[in-house]
Amino acid sequence: MSRPTQPQISFADWELLQQGIELEPVLQGISDFLDDHAEMVEAVRQDLERGLKKPGTGRTGLTPSQTLRSLILMRVKSWDYRELRERIADGFTLRRFTQFYCRSVPKHDAFHRAFHQLTPQTLQAVNDLVVKAAVDLGLEDGERLRVDSTVVQTDIHHPTDNTLLWDVVRVITRLIGYLSKAAQQRFRGFHNRTRAARRRMQEIQRLTPKERQTRQTKKYRQLIGIAEEVVKSAREVLERTRKTHRRDLLTDRRIGELRKEIEQFCKWGDRVIDQASRRVLQGEQVPNEEKIFSIFEVHTDLIKRGKVQTPVEFGHKVFLAESAQGLITQYEILKGNPPDEQHVEASLERHKEKFGHAPKLYSADRGFHSERNEKSGQREGVQVVCIPQRGGKKTEQRSAYEKSPDFKKGQRFRAGIEGTISVLFRGRGMKRCRAEGSERFKIWVGAAVLANNLMRIADLLDERSLRKRKAA
Repeated sequence: MSRPTQPQISFADWELLQQGIELEPVLQGISDFLDDHAEMVEAVRQDLERGLKKPGTGRTGLTPSQTLRSLILMRVKSWDYRELRERIADGFTLRRFTQFYCRSVPKHDAFHRAFHQLTPQTLQAVNDLVVKAAVDLGLEDGERLRVDSTVVQTDIHHPTDNTLLWDVVRVITRLIGYLSKAAQQRFRGFHNRTRAARRRMQEIQRLTPKERQTRQTKKYRQLIGIAEEVVKSAREVLERTRKTHRRDLLTDRRIGELRKEIEQFCKWGDRVIDQASRRVLQGEQVPNEEKIFSIFEVHTDLIKRGKVQTPVEFGHKVFLAESAQGLITQYEILKGNPPDEQHVEASLERHKEKFGHAPKLYSADRGFHSERNEKSGQREGVQVVCIPQRGGKKTEQRSAYEKSPDFKKGQRFRAGIEGTISVLFRGRGMKRCRAEGSERFKIWVGAAVLANNLMRIADLLDERSLRKRKAA
């Protein structure tokens, strides 16, 4: 697939540019910033050309610049793939921002394939380049840093043992149907048990708390038996179709893909059956680390943060660090539910790598507090370690320190990151990840952070320009 660096502007495009059609100020600022920093586009190019033997030949695809700008626009506006394509195709300003101009805009799945080529490491590198460019432009000095953690949800239903068992039965049965159609043969011995599984699942759902004590075990034993039968029969089908070959190469490939998918879901089914049997039938307390919360998003973690409205959340914990100018200088998708206090020292080290010095003010909520973190911040040269003490009786010296003007000012500064997280959730679409898989999850978070940083830089550059005009 050929990916030119910069598409040539046609005479029609040139005429429209002469009409004085302007972009939104924020999009114009982002566009100018990207034009001045070609190294970000080059990082995307390497991902798009990965795996291609001759990237300079073949059908013309999305350019690296079009891919990056479209991804940024998608997260700035919080659109899905279809709306992104329709909006770009409908208006010249967005065509200009994404550099399609008067050319035809590809279908939505072309954007999906292009974004799918990107890696989390590339998005992380582009974000680091954005922060470095902001430092070089004098927009940020790294004197103050505020940190917090939040939870980004995965796109799953609330997991219960009965609904997970129902998922296993219906998905494997559906895939076996696809395999039967592709192979053009009927598999004897495999029976469709979706109706029976659905009834057992619904019966368990309707049980009252009093009925659960006497009837739940029997219903679960029946549902688990159905799931075990379906998984066992599916494996027998896989064994029978191992040597199935047809003359059509596409059909052989389709059969191979379906067999791999069925085998994978059978593995997840084994885990769901095991945890349901241990928890319900044997009365065992299964650790969260050994549980599976979705057969579609297996990477999902269970997070408990002590929130009253959301005591349990399903997704991934994300650590964020923000500078005084509203730039997210660090983000990290965490595994499991580690305590917040573990991230203070690492965040200070990363801050020193980016800015060459430790921040004068390090602000966080009480979840990040520990004696070790206090000493580590002072040792690194942080003048005000603004983290409230968590639990225990405060000494007179500690009480006086937390009542000091510098500490109170630092806590007021810390509250700003709550607003940034709200903007990422509501405005950049980061509250719930609609993409599939752990790698796409990281891309989703990285794109939201990138869009937020670019919008903030555009605002800062506009404010600087306004001050210069007023001074003149």
